Formats: sequence, structure tokens, C-alpha cells
Amino acid sequence: MKKIFFIGAFLIGSSFSNAQTIAAARAMGIGQTVTIRGVITNGSELGSIRYVQDETGALPIYGTGLNSLLRGDSVTATGPLFDFSGLLEISPVGTFIDHGVAPGGLPIPLNIPLTAANESLEAQLIRVDNVTFVQTGTFATGNSTVQITDGTNTLDVRINGSTNIDGTAIPSGPVSIVALVGQFNANYQLIPRDLNDIFPYVAPQKEINVKVSNNTVLSNTTYTIGNASTAQVTIQNLGVGSLSVSGATITGTNAGDFSITIAPVAIAGNGSQNYTLNFNPTGTGTRTAVLNIASDDADENPYIINLLGVGTDNLATQPTTNPTGLTFPLVKAYTIGGQYNAGTNAENYLVLWKNGSPLTGVPIDGETYKRGDVVGDARVAYVGPGMSFTPRGIIANQTYYFAVYAFNGPAGFENYLTTNPATGTVTSQGEQIANYYNGINVSSNALLSDLSALINPHTVISYFNYKSTMMNQFELRDTTNGQSFVTCVYSGEKKTFNDPFDWTALGYSREHTYSHSWMPTFPADNPEKPEYNDQHNLYPTNLQQANTPRSNLPLEEITGSTVFNYLEGSVGYNVNNQLVYEPRAQQKGNAARAIFYMATCYNGVSGNNWAIPSNQSQESLKNWHYNDLPDNYEIARNEYIYSLQGNRNPYVDSVQFACYVDFSNMTYITDAPCSVGLDEQLNANLVVFPVPSNDKIYVQVNSLNIENLILVDQAGRTVEKIENVSVPVIELNAKKYQSGSYILIVETNLGQVQRKVVIE
Repeated sequence: MKKIFFIGAFLIGSSFSNAQTIAAARAMGIGQTVTIRGVITNGSELGSIRYVQDETGALPIYGTGLNSLLRGDSVTATGPLFDFSGLLEISPVGTFIDHGVAPGGLPIPLNIPLTAANESLEAQLIRVDNVTFVQTGTFATGNSTVQITDGTNTLDVRINGSTNIDGTAIPSGPVSIVALVGQFNANYQLIPRDLNDIFPYVAPQKEINVKVSNNTVLSNTTYTIGNASTAQVTIQNLGVGSLSVSGATITGTNAGDFSITIAPVAIAGNGSQNYTLNFNPTGTGTRTAVLNIASDDADENPYIINLLGVGTDNLATQPTTNPTGLTFPLVKAYTIGGQYNAGTNAENYLVLWKNGSPLTGVPIDGETYKRGDVVGDARVAYVGPGMSFTPRGIIANQTYYFAVYAFNGPAGFENYLTTNPATGTVTSQGEQIANYYNGINVSSNALLSDLSALINPHTVISYFNYKSTMMNQFELRDTTNGQSFVTCVYSGEKKTFNDPFDWTALGYSREHTYSHSWMPTFPADNPEKPEYNDQHNLYPTNLQQANTPRSNLPLEEITGSTVFNYLEGSVGYNVNNQLVYEPRAQQKGNAARAIFYMATCYNGVSGNNWAIPSNQSQESLKNWHYNDLPDNYEIARNEYIYSLQGNRNPYVDSVQFACYVDFSNMTYITDAPCSVGLDEQLNANLVVFPVPSNDKIYVQVNSLNIENLILVDQAGRTVEKIENVSVPVIELNAKKYQSGSYILIVETNLGQVQRKVVIE
């Protein structure tokens, strides 16, 4: 049974000059747009997902309109990389071309042991032999997960209800399974496509398998010996008959540094033979060779293992040049994507970044860095062979500095080229409101209904998908050693974990700020209604220490005794002796705006009034709203949800709107007695977009006319002055100005406000 991975002629020439190998696409950053070409290995039996494989790897594609793609078809597909509960995929597919049946048909399934089902083989078509199902009886109807075992190890098998497997008898005795390698949360799983993928195991007559240091090394893959002088090589015969091994040779650039003595031998069925691989480097830097083991195995002769070691300096060979041409094709308020050109003789890249000022940190040879690690005054944004990166934790209106270093070598033997790294600076966008609120007037009695009509209906994202959207793409942050953390918005707890994120494992939940039980449509979760899963209303919280204590209590200041406390979140009594929940100060304004949004978005739908409960003080919420204005995190969050749902939270975009709404009965307030200060009001309502800009810059102050505008450069010189215009929006031509930072001063009849802008 083949354990090598060779697809050969089943691919035909690409019609897209920008198509990448799948391995290269997988190395790019989340959110980056990739174009791949490969062969489809499943059909409609798995729904709207198609697994695409080429000679370098595999990557699923997801989206509507893929039903025409059949097993064995060659396809070119383009779209952004997306993390769906640990599974890397292209989603949604923007465009694709079905080239018809690939000349070579489907790839040959890669025969692997259970322990080899991991990230390196994710989405590939594989085969496992001589395994048994742990469960007995029948596969459950619908989707289910069962386990298989090889006697020592177990692995999940995902049975999709859309296949013809569910509801059938679970085979007893040893079986072989052909499947796709999937992932859900931290668990890798096998995904068979139909009943033909599960069949009785028939032991081969002779079958070679090679382990080095007790780990199976698949043919045509690499074993890293590092600087060790020896390693044990075990040749196994997984068949029932005798396997004849005729010897071994070592070839390649540094073949003289490696030696192994394998004399002709017959290995009995289910037997093995041990040998010693010796490594004695005769020079410095990277040392490579190829071990070829000859046998009478029908389809793995020779068995090929690439050997990788390091020389007498205990470091790999240094790259010749660092990468060049660092650019940022993806710039939003909530994400940034960088790309660069490859360095010469470089295997991997280390991307460092810092917010606010140029970084000076430099990597150290022999040190293994992971995402989030601290390097001097910088942190690691990316480590790997890819030509792009997407750092996590981007927020609005920030200037980020980057440096990209090339390096070679396995863990512990890295050699970094520390001179002339690729460097670059980019500023994340701020609010991108544009003309979204055209026609909305705070002086109109129809303000509330106009806002409701503007933000509803919108695109609905399921409650289940909140993890793949808000968590994986926005809320999660990096910490050291490649780990991540999530912040409980109520208590401020920072919970550290190993990726991927999992609600149950971490004890976290999606908190409805406007409580589910407050909703006029309660219960709204079965089936899900848009108000139940609206992402403007959902935040991550610790289930037992924040979500459950809050329950459906009103949000307010605690002035009496406290009955429960966890970090910065507490349950206690307010001035009226009511039991309330008080979140951390940083979340108070955010929570108020989420409640205002929900009350506005769904008010009047199906005749329902979405007034807040009588025990929830709107005065407290409005005070929080005025005193905790949207920060750059909340601005970025609003922009990201806008990209998902297609609607904005008006109360994040403008502090004024809340002044004119009575949320206790959802009516318009004619004479709004806003308690927000004038400076805060002007700052909150000034909109400058896009930032940075290289074309047009639009300036507006929501609900006010601009009387005068002044643009000042860093030296204090006035480069633009527009006076006595009294217009709601001013359009500037950024091409007139030199690249750099400027101060924009805007005057209205209520006063003056200013904002930093960046022109590229």
C-alpha cells in the first residue's frame, strides 16, 4: 500500500498565471486572498464544501454555487483564507473555473498510520489500514462522530448525515478507511465520503514501513537529525509474507556526513529490523542527504527519506538575502495583511511588529520563536515559509511597524539574517461611514424608525459561526509561546489557551448584552432568529464567573452591598435596592451601545416593541454611553461586524443618536437634554475616511455642517484651507499632498475638532 504522496499527471496546466501551489497558499495569513488549482476529491455528499488537492497539499473551498464541481474535476478557485473551527479553508469562494475531469483522475490516497493525521496532512485524501471501530451497532442518523483504533491509538471519524453512511451498520473487525483529513477544534478527524470508503481490511503480502527514532517517517518526507550523532532506524514489514530488503544507499550534497549499514535481509511478516544511522558533520551550516532503502515492496521501492542535519557550528546555513518589497494590500480598521518577496536561499521568515514607534528588536541565532513571543521591544506576528502574514489584535487608527527576517534551519538551529530586513509601516483605518447615514436627521420625528429601517434587515450570521467569525478573526489575541488569550468583556479576565479556541474547553460563552429573556420574541433560539445571533449584541464571557452571575440582571452601578465578585465584574444592589450586574468600566459604554442597537434594530418587527425592561435604567446606560465613548477597539469591532452583517451600530458611529431616543418606550425625544460634553460630542461625530489614503479623503461631522477646514503638516505649515463653506461633507484630493502624517482641523458652529490623518 502506498505511503508515498505522488499525484503526477492528474493536474493540467494552469490557466491563471497567479495560481499558487496549495502548500504556498496554506502558508499565507488568514484573510489573505489566494488562488489555487487542484483536483476535487469529494462531491455533494459533503454539502457545500469541496476539498482540493495538488502535488503539495490540500485545501477545502466553501461557498454557494459549487454544486457543479464533481470528484475528479480540475478547478481553479480564488477567495480569502478562513479558519473554520480549526479547519483552514477558502471561504467564501469568490470565483472558480471548472476545467472538467482532470486527465489523471483522483489522487492516490496517502496510506498513513493514525498518528500521522495532523496539520501537515489536513484536507488530504488518505487511507488507514487495519483499524477497528470502537463503537458497535449502527451509525447514528444525521451527523455523528465515532472513533477508530489501531490497538494503541484512537482517532475521530466524522460521519456526515448527507452521506449514505449514517444509519447503516458499524462494521465489526478490521477495516480500511479512505477519508479526508478534517479538523474540528483541537481534534483531527477522518471524513469518509460514502460507504465505499469503508471496507474490510485485507493484509498485504509484504509492506515496508520505516520509523526513525520510533516515529514513522513517510516515504519522500524529511527526518531532522539536527546535531545528534546517531538515530535508530527501524524497518518494519506490515505484511503477512516475507519482505526482502536488499540494502540502502545515501546520496546527496553531504552524503559523506551520514552512514548506515543495511545488509540484505528477509524480514518476516509483522516483523522488524533495527539499524543505526550515524551523522558526523565535516563542515558548518545545513547538511543534507537522501537515504534510499531498497526492497521488494511493490510500490515503495526505494523508500526515500530526506535527511537534515546541522554542521559543527550547530546552526543552519544563513540565507543569502532578506525578503524585499514589504507591502500591505489588506488594510482595514480590524485587520492588516502584509506581503513580501522571497529572500535568496531562504526557507522561512520571522515577522516582528510593534505599535506606535519603530522597532529595534532583533532575533537571536539558535532561538526558536513562536507567534506572540517578545523579541526586544517587538513581538512575533508570523513564523513560517509563507510570503504573507496577518497579525492578530489589530484595532482602528493605529500605526504599526514591521520588520521581516529570513532564516534557515529546524528548531534550535535557526540562523537568522539580521542585516537589512524588509521593513514597513502601515496605519489601520478608522471609521468607514461614508454616506451610510444619508437621510438620517436627528431633528426628525422619524429618527427612530429611519434608523431601524437602515440597519434591519441585514445579513444573518449563525450563533454557531460566532466562533469562526468574531472569535477567530477578531477577538482572540496572541501571547507568548504561540498561545492565545481571550478577554472576558465583563470581568477583564484574560484566559490563555492553546489554539484552536473551544467554548467548552475554556468555559466561555457568547453573552447576550441585551438579554435573551428580555427579547419580545423569547425564546428566539430554536429555530434561531436574527435577534438571537446578532453579532453586535454578542461578546465573549467566562460562563461561570460572568455570564451566569449576570444572567438577565440589569446593568447598573452597584451602590449598596456586593453579593458576588469576580475580578472587575460584580453582582450587588443599586441605589433602589435592586440586584444588578456591574461590568468592568471598559465595557460599560460598549454594553450600553449594544443594548441601544438591539432596541433600535428590531423595534417594530412583527409589531413588537423592544423597549428595555422597566428595571433597566436607561439613565445609567446613557451615562455610560456618554462617559465611555467608543475607543479604537470598539470602532474596529463595529467595522468588522459591518463587513459581516452589512449593518452598523449607529450608537458607535454617533454619540448624538442616543440623545433623541427614549429607550424605556422606544419613542422620539423632541428636546433632547444630552449630558455629553461639547468636545466629546464633536470628537465622537467627526468622521475622516479612508485613513490612510492615497486618493480621496472624505470629512464630515455627523449632523453638523463644516464651516472651515485646515490641513496642517508635521512642520506646522498649513497645506490646505477651506473657509466659509457650511457643507455636511468635504472631499479632499490626497494626491495633492506629500506622503506623511497631517493634522486635520475642522470647525463647526458648535466648535472646533481635530484628527490625525495619514496620506500614503
